[in-house]
Amino acid sequence: MTLTPLQRFYNLLKLDRRDISQIFFYAIFAGLVSLSLPLGIQAIINLIQSGRVSISWIVLVFIVVIGVALVGILSLMQLRITENLQQKIFVRSSFEFAYRLPKIKFEELYNQYPPELANRFFDTITIQKGTSKLLIDFSSALLQIVFGIILLSLYHPFFIVFGLLLLLLLYSIFKFSYNSGLSSSLKESKYKYKVVSWLQEIARNNFSFRKKDNFEFALDKNNKLVEEYLYHREKHFGVIKRQFTQLIVFKVIITASLLLIGGYLVLNQKMNIGQFVAAEIIILLVINSVEKIIIGLESLYDVITSIEKIGQIVDLQIEEPNTKSPDYCFTNISLESENLRFKFPDSNDYVIDKINLKIEPSEKIYIEGNNGSGKTTLIRILSGLLQPTSGSFYINDDTYRKIDLTQYRSQIGSIITGETPFEGTILENLTFNNPNVPHENIKWAIDSVKLGDFIKSLPNGLDSKIYPEGKQLSSSNAQKILLARSIVNKPKILFYEDSLDKMDEDAAREIIDFITDEKHKWTVIVASKNNYWKQKCTRNIIMNEGKISHDSKAK
Repeated sequence: MTLTPLQRFYNLLKLDRRDISQIFFYAIFAGLVSLSLPLGIQAIINLIQSGRVSISWIVLVFIVVIGVALVGILSLMQLRITENLQQKIFVRSSFEFAYRLPKIKFEELYNQYPPELANRFFDTITIQKGTSKLLIDFSSALLQIVFGIILLSLYHPFFIVFGLLLLLLLYSIFKFSYNSGLSSSLKESKYKYKVVSWLQEIARNNFSFRKKDNFEFALDKNNKLVEEYLYHREKHFGVIKRQFTQLIVFKVIITASLLLIGGYLVLNQKMNIGQFVAAEIIILLVINSVEKIIIGLESLYDVITSIEKIGQIVDLQIEEPNTKSPDYCFTNISLESENLRFKFPDSNDYVIDKINLKIEPSEKIYIEGNNGSGKTTLIRILSGLLQPTSGSFYINDDTYRKIDLTQYRSQIGSIITGETPFEGTILENLTFNNPNVPHENIKWAIDSVKLGDFIKSLPNGLDSKIYPEGKQLSSSNAQKILLARSIVNKPKILFYEDSLDKMDEDAAREIIDFITDEKHKWTVIVASKNNYWKQKCTRNIIMNEGKISHDSKAK
């Protein structure tokens, strides 16, 4: 079930009920102290008006000053709690993204750009700051309004009408502006991310945009996206402006009415001058609290919009862990499919259709076919990246859906199209800092893919830093790092998609000879445009329009 933005916000706050309860407790106490100050001022004025200067007057002044200091201390305590809350929000959000991004189902990322999804994390900053402001400002403002109305009603019944009008105003502003404010805020946010995404594209392909015509295209597209952003930003500001205009009109009417009526009550001796001054102070506090809430609605829209944007990432389905025994079935691995079919979520056509295939341990299989023939999709299903739409997929005669995917993946090595080294050291890229990978395995993998001379030439060797996407590496060395990573744990199966397409022919042939050598008992399943794979593999599968049109074993 999809949650509404307000429900998401409530669930976020529910995680820190204790902290939020403390914030409200301090707000209640601070509100009571703040609104007791006018009573103290009233008493002081009455004493001065009566011409009596006594110890009582000095004590009252001292109490009022203490009250002001106490309100400040309570506010400081609220700040400490909200700072803790902000830190918790940041930590939770970072781990939520770190946990989910690698586990999002491959189908869910269809027509999505993962780095753009990761950009949504920046909305966490808005949630941090906005939630802190809302909890402190809204809680204190609402409590001051409620306590103020109760206190005013003790002076004269007329003020009860004032309180009801005030509550009606807040309700009507929120009811009639919330949906339009949230809608315009979401659209503004949508184009904000479109602008960021386009800037990311310019940065990623900065060389392509250096040419004059290309540069002008980049600026023109940016201009169109910014125009859309400004249009929706202005529309959202219109909602905020309307709310604030209503507040100004309300303030003018209420201030004028209360001054006239308060003066009338004093002149008719239904209220003394001390009560009149105290009532005006309370009214100013209440009106300022209302103003704080109206202005704070923009923060509310920002927070709810940010929660909704992050919620769209949380809503993406992730792979669920299985409870299979960790020692299950991995001495040798055989794969089998029956009537396997797959189509992408927004497509009516099957990318692969009725695939019946059996793969025995240690086979070396070369899959070929035209673009769109289904070979890449087949490899991704066999490697566990995609789940079939229908049909059956068996691993060692057990259905794929019952297999522990984590355990299965621990036994395979793979390189998919577009995969690059990540930011970190070469050693981290090879082993992911897994302490269980023996040094002998690392050296063996590096030497096997002809990466040793390159690493020896680096001042820091295996501890040399790699930039994002391996930008400072040659494309050949970047692929060799991925190849070494795929074999460093000596897996049972290797899945490769165009894994050697950026290497020179001689280097590629040496590596293919190594990968397909009979002494290695791993199964190899590869899709590549390099025909040397075909010569060295023991089995050739030809894909055509999602079906296997030819399947033969080498003689």
